[in-house]
Amino acid sequence: MEKKWWQKEVIYQIYPKSFYDSNNDGKGDIKGITQKLDYLQSLGITMVWICPIYKSPMADNGYDISDYYQLNPEFGDMKDLDELIVSAKEKGIKIVLDLVINHTSDEHPWFRDLLENPDSKYRDYYILKSGKDGHPPTNWRSVFGGSVWEPLKNTDQYYFHSFGIKQPDLNWENKQVREDLYKMVNYWLDKGIAGFRVDAITFIKKDQNYDNLPADGVDGLVKCTKKTRNQAGIEDFLHELNEETFSKYDCVTIGESPGVPYEQYGDYIGDNGYFSMVFDFRYADLDVASGSEWFKRIDWNVLDLKKLIFTSQKEIQKVGWGANFLENHDQNRSISKYIKEEENRNFYSATMLGAMFFYLRGTPFIYQGQEIGMTNFKRNSIEEFDDISSIDQYYRSMDEGFSAEEALHFINLRSRDNSRTPFHWNAQAYGGFSKVKPWLGMNENYKTINVEQQEQDLDSILHFYKKIIQVRQSSECLIYGEIEPIWEDHPTIVAYKRKLNAEEVVCYFNFSSESQIVELDYNKYDVLLNNYKEEKETLYEQGCSLMPYQALVLLRKK
Repeated sequence: MEKKWWQKEVIYQIYPKSFYDSNNDGKGDIKGITQKLDYLQSLGITMVWICPIYKSPMADNGYDISDYYQLNPEFGDMKDLDELIVSAKEKGIKIVLDLVINHTSDEHPWFRDLLENPDSKYRDYYILKSGKDGHPPTNWRSVFGGSVWEPLKNTDQYYFHSFGIKQPDLNWENKQVREDLYKMVNYWLDKGIAGFRVDAITFIKKDQNYDNLPADGVDGLVKCTKKTRNQAGIEDFLHELNEETFSKYDCVTIGESPGVPYEQYGDYIGDNGYFSMVFDFRYADLDVASGSEWFKRIDWNVLDLKKLIFTSQKEIQKVGWGANFLENHDQNRSISKYIKEEENRNFYSATMLGAMFFYLRGTPFIYQGQEIGMTNFKRNSIEEFDDISSIDQYYRSMDEGFSAEEALHFINLRSRDNSRTPFHWNAQAYGGFSKVKPWLGMNENYKTINVEQQEQDLDSILHFYKKIIQVRQSSECLIYGEIEPIWEDHPTIVAYKRKLNAEEVVCYFNFSSESQIVELDYNKYDVLLNNYKEEKETLYEQGCSLMPYQALVLLRKK
């Protein structure tokens, strides 16, 4: 495929509320990001994706937007953002914002007018339906629990929300809605940002029959995704969105596109695709039956993980480009998820994980704190959680027959708050994030896992991430090369080749706490990356030994 500038990027995701608090109000802000640009530059990243900073009542921490053209005061003002864009550009860092256009906040002026004016034109900006015999229009369950329908006061009508009650879905069937959204998208691209991560975009088309389905829970409801995600006809909306906005700019777009079958990926990321790249969540959700039902646990092993990763890589390689990630604001911490035994969560396993995903074909994403090995927390009470999805899953788990202790366990494992705890800058109070109590409880291991400590330790996870990035950015093969999985049936080793013309890089990652003997003629390669400082490979006549959680990246000698 044709080379694109965004294929070479290394993208760092920032959850602004938890990154750095510059004014000591307990919440991170835009100036806090600007003040940490030197850190980001030293890490080696080239682009920053910032989670929503638009005006919002923060019912879903910014994914409920009340004004697309204004910033939320707790993050700062437009002058702060302009300064960030300029300062970041001076350091070779581009800015990508979140684009949330499936829904707004119920405090958006459009929805407020709908509530106050029976003749409002904005009644057709959202999805309103009459109830049936005193019941909601359908038995669909929202992603955050409960019915997707919320009654409008003093009427027999309901409004539709795929997510939270305060997040009414926009009616994409209305052309004026679409045109207003496109105008807003172009406003931000004209402002100088590099592009968007596009939130929940596969939800914009609903099955227009609005009929009931067999219940799949004791609440008598059924997951709305069967009728609201990636529905037939969505291709018309996505093509129009691209034509009216993205295609007019040399920008990057990253689609959040769960529910899209691989056979449709060509439409999404092919030569004339809707987006530059997409996230594939299949391997991220390997431990649960679905990303939104955490109590339906699935046991898994390394072979299961490897098959999901390799299938994703091969399917994306056929048609376009992928966005590779271990963590994000909706996922739990990767070392806590993919390394099952707590005693094995250390420098070696963290760096092995980082290198394994980083050299897959696609643009790599790092979520804040991943580069220092931040872990899940353990909360002792549901009152300690902020995330509305976690709170819903706690009570729904008990409705489905689990005990309060089991429900809390599920939430601790998968809560989105795991990745939203304030960033660990140093070992001082509140991890150097703020001088006052943060908006969300800290993970107490900030005293031993923090940036300041790891910057001083050349053998730290942070310094190894810098090496991981430097190796990729200096290798055309690791950026643009094709991927070829090897040893696909090995139970504990993930291994693959990257090939570009005559160059070949071979990558080996041991997911075991025990050494593994592998068939490898070590003398045919130069070492590009090794998370064991000394040459600890034990050479054998027909191979070598990979140490526990070793990452070994080799360049074949010519």
